[in-house]
Amino acid sequence: MASAATAPPPPASLRRIVAASLIGTTIEWYDFFLYGSAAALVFNKLFFPNTDPLVGTLLSFVTYAVGFAARPIGALVFGHFGDKLGRKKLLVLSLLMMGGATFAIGLLPTYDTVGVAAPVLLTVLRLVQGFALGGEWGGAVLLVSEHGDAKRRGFWASWPQTGAPAGQLLATGVLSLLTALISDSAFTSWGWRIPFLLSGVLVMVGLWIRLSVDESPVFKEALARAEARKAAQGGASEKTPLVAVLRHHWRDVLVAIGARMAENISYYVITAFILVYATTSAGVSKQTALNAVLIASAVHFAVIPAWGALSDRVGRRPVYLLGAAGVGLWMFPFFSLIDTGGFGNLILAVTVGLVLHGAMYAPQAAFFSEMFATRMRYSGASIGAQFASVAAGAPAPLIATALLADYGSSTPIALYVIAAAVLTLIAVGVAKETRHRDLAHVEEDGTAGEQAAAARTADARPA
Repeated sequence: MASAATAPPPPASLRRIVAASLIGTTIEWYDFFLYGSAAALVFNKLFFPNTDPLVGTLLSFVTYAVGFAARPIGALVFGHFGDKLGRKKLLVLSLLMMGGATFAIGLLPTYDTVGVAAPVLLTVLRLVQGFALGGEWGGAVLLVSEHGDAKRRGFWASWPQTGAPAGQLLATGVLSLLTALISDSAFTSWGWRIPFLLSGVLVMVGLWIRLSVDESPVFKEALARAEARKAAQGGASEKTPLVAVLRHHWRDVLVAIGARMAENISYYVITAFILVYATTSAGVSKQTALNAVLIASAVHFAVIPAWGALSDRVGRRPVYLLGAAGVGLWMFPFFSLIDTGGFGNLILAVTVGLVLHGAMYAPQAAFFSEMFATRMRYSGASIGAQFASVAAGAPAPLIATALLADYGSSTPIALYVIAAAVLTLIAVGVAKETRHRDLAHVEEDGTAGEQAAAARTADARPA
């Protein structure tokens, strides 16, 4: 029976919480994806001008990958304090850090102005972006998951996930509009700065909305119980969330890492690397490639809540497995359609790829939230998600570009994504179904925690 603290909030309150998480994640992903698009389109010329164009693109994607390297550190730091202090405070901080770094990129001098200092400064700001995003995702999905009711948790928790395609949509849309309105030379000279400077305005809007919501009731209840337990034990301190995660939930962390392999790699191949492949190998214009990603991102945004709702009915695992298998099977048709050079085929390739990706991404928020106990949930979900990003999303555009440079063919790239899909199918295939789990359950340290973890696993019922 649910406690008062975990009873579903009024619909208006829940919608406000969802809106706060969604708007915040949209802005953060806008900032992050904007960098990825700029890395593919202009950063190779502005910050690495004295190299072969494809090598310059590789170096540009190296700075892109650096942001991913900082995400696990952000996950550790934000996860620790998010489990200690609450979700809301850390979400406000992550938004400020991400927005500030993105705005600063828009003010950076280029290589022609300050030489090697330009790529160094760019890399530092990219590290700040990655650090902030490492803490954003876990807090945003937990804030919704811990407010919503269990029966529709997959649906409500999937809304912060739509922040990724919404951010992609916004970033690609702004870039597409600029490339349509101004010349290539003007865009390379000064136009690329506009989307980065726009981030400052967006952050102010996001902060205003995010500051208006309450802390997670599940977290507040868990914190009160922890304080009472500490007082009863004579002030004995709890284990840090990271230690507790590694002790009680290491298998869940491994499942989360495996589950993200296909989801993360396929996404960055479909949305970031395509800007390189379509323009260099398929002869498609930059504007055409951007427009295809723009249209597909809108569809992606629309289908994510539908996949989340389906996971409430049939379970997280079946929907996730469908997405992983689908992405793997789609890779060869994906590149074949792009190779035709037709705009319609390009839209079809990217849209189907993102719809299948959504089947993994939508249930992921609830799936990962349900794996971990409340006082270690921010740490566990963030660590599992962000450590995977180092092995998956970070090198994906870099590996794909290198494979294209070495082999001059899309076949190795398709096989690369297929291999990731196999890893995800194995990880999710051995996982337990989680959709019946109670997020209000609080595990204690020591034997009680181990017993609670075992009971939670035994109570999990497959769809």
